[in-house]
Amino acid sequence: MSNTTTMMNTLQAEHRKRLMRIARDVSFPVGTRIFEEGGHADRFWIIRTGSVVLDMHVPGRRAPAIETLGHNELVGWSWLFPPYVWQLGALAQTPVRADEYDALAVRLMCEDDPALGAAVGRWVGRVLAHRLQSARTRLLDLYAPYGSGSGARG
Repeated sequence: MSNTTTMMNTLQAEHRKRLMRIARDVSFPVGTRIFEEGGHADRFWIIRTGSVVLDMHVPGRRAPAIETLGHNELVGWSWLFPPYVWQLGALAQTPVRADEYDALAVRLMCEDDPALGAAVGRWVGRVLAHRLQSARTRLLDLYAPYGSGSGARG
């Protein structure tokens, strides 16, 4: 599991409460494709139980797993940035229960409350930076002649 910053320890209690009011409880059976890379990003999730694998389309190859997410982690960041298109795909690796958020509703809340907007932007920005580094490392490990160089050296 990644060590990305969770909403629970990033946002102030007041902001978490506001977001939780619009959360919807959802579940995904094992093997469910939650979203596809290139699709419209109109929602996001915080995992309560289970695990989700993020993957990336690589032409001519099977989509490699980039990262596995678990309890309290954000699934999806593309909903915050135009053109609101998923940059990765997501698959339920195990049965998943999550809180689902409507992206438009959250973006409108952020516009109405600049402090909430700034906090959500910092939270998602940290997650985004971590995911980009994970994708880079994973793709180098898979496809570069000498890997990412992040593993043990012999």
